[in-house]
Amino acid sequence: MTDANVASFEAFLQGWMVRQRDYLNELLSAQQHHQELQDDDVRQLINRVICHYGQYYEEKSRIAHHNILLVFSPPWFTSLERTFLWVGGFKPGVAFQVVNTALEDLSEEQRQRLSQLNNKAKGKERALNDELAKLHESVAAPPLVDLARSHGRMCFNRSFMAEEDAAPSTFKETLESLVANADALRTNTALKIVQILRPSQVVTFLVAVAELQLRIRSWGLDKDAQSGGGQE
Repeated sequence: MTDANVASFEAFLQGWMVRQRDYLNELLSAQQHHQELQDDDVRQLINRVICHYGQYYEEKSRIAHHNILLVFSPPWFTSLERTFLWVGGFKPGVAFQVVNTALEDLSEEQRQRLSQLNNKAKGKERALNDELAKLHESVAAPPLVDLARSHGRMCFNRSFMAEEDAAPSTFKETLESLVANADALRTNTALKIVQILRPSQVVTFLVAVAELQLRIRSWGLDKDAQSGGGQE
């Protein structure tokens, strides 16, 4: 395992989470004063938040290229956060759950468009799950990989994670491609949701997403502290 890469990403994530809280405060302020804000001001804030998420995926792509196995069992996440992983990140379907929970003023047209988008995303999720299952079946040595088939989660045993070079290059390249495709599905789905919503609804959606993420991380940190650490 390349400790320098882990330390670099952990430092990035720490700063990113601080900015995430700052953006959440800006979004909450925009919610409270929406009648006083110009549409352009709201759109600029939305664009900044979207760019903020883009920075995360750019940095994640870099570390995935250095060591793709880290993305499947990231030491920078708490044990609770790791339970939500699907092909190295959250399931696209989570975004629709957030929309349905946070927004009560969706029009019928918006609901229909979101439903169509959700169905397409589910189809692509299933395709990625199938690819992940086929990859597992192609690995001859059982100790190499422990695969939790449900929800496309993959867990690597300690000896395998400790020795990055043990994995064949073609295996790592395929995993990297799967994560890149999953990340593209996550980001494209979120962007299409944003396009369907009105600016004020987007702000509410982004508030709910950030609050959920920060809440899960806080719970995870507390849980790991009580159990003596989240490293596996």
